[in-house]
Amino acid sequence: AIPGLLLAIAVIAILGPSFLNLVIALCVMGWVGYARLARGLTLRARENDYVAAARVSGLSKLRILVAHILPNIAGPLLVQATLGMAGVIITESTLSFLGLGGEVDAPSWGSMLNDGLGYLLVAPHLTIFPGAAIALTVLALNFLGDGLQQNLDVRER
Repeated sequence: AIPGLLLAIAVIAILGPSFLNLVIALCVMGWVGYARLARGLTLRARENDYVAAARVSGLSKLRILVAHILPNIAGPLLVQATLGMAGVIITESTLSFLGLGGEVDAPSWGSMLNDGLGYLLVAPHLTIFPGAAIALTVLALNFLGDGLQQNLDVRER
């Protein structure tokens, strides 16, 4: 029930700002969506006839999981990963902009935006280019996710 960005800020505030703590905060913030999606897809896939046939033929649960269920849930999880990566980039940029990202000297689009903020009227390119890089990367990842979703969705073929 806690918003993801506030949870990430709280984790970094407790652990301290570093790259490892940033990764931990992003993982704490983002794993729930993947787990919920994987669980739902697995519950739906296990009710299919080919899983029942594999169970009747005596295959082990691990073999059924690896050979029948995982290939069927991999597509939607891949789409979720591409769309989730865009959110991770925005969150990391936001935390770096606030000074809660990685090390001070580490290059980050958010810290570049923060550094260029004081020179916005004199040299606006210091904020325009990192902001445009963030926007274009997130847009490209969203297009990639949409394309994967259309190509991997069996119902639309």
